[in-house]
Amino acid sequence: MLLFNILLLLHFAAFAGYLFILATLWKDVTAHRDKTGMILGIVILLTGVGLAALKYPAINYYKVVPKLLIFLVITVLNIRFADKPFTRQAYYWLTGLTALAALIAVIRV
Repeated sequence: MLLFNILLLLHFAAFAGYLFILATLWKDVTAHRDKTGMILGIVILLTGVGLAALKYPAINYYKVVPKLLIFLVITVLNIRFADKPFTRQAYYWLTGLTALAALIAVIRV
């Protein structure tokens, strides 16, 4: 149980860090981004896989599958805009999908 809680805390911290990066881009979407977002995305992915592995038989697939699809769309957007600034539309999609993933995580079904 301790390992699960540590992974959950790391997962939340990485997600909050990614949300903070998006929030800092609110005023100027065209600002230069470093590789911190990519590192946080990898941490989110690895801790998410670890959390799913620790809960394996009793996984809430109705939460995991949509969040995984959202993560893939966010990854594609980040790859597409890796070397250039976000467009307003791409930034709003990233922010909206990130907020949707957070809502899926905390809503009790």
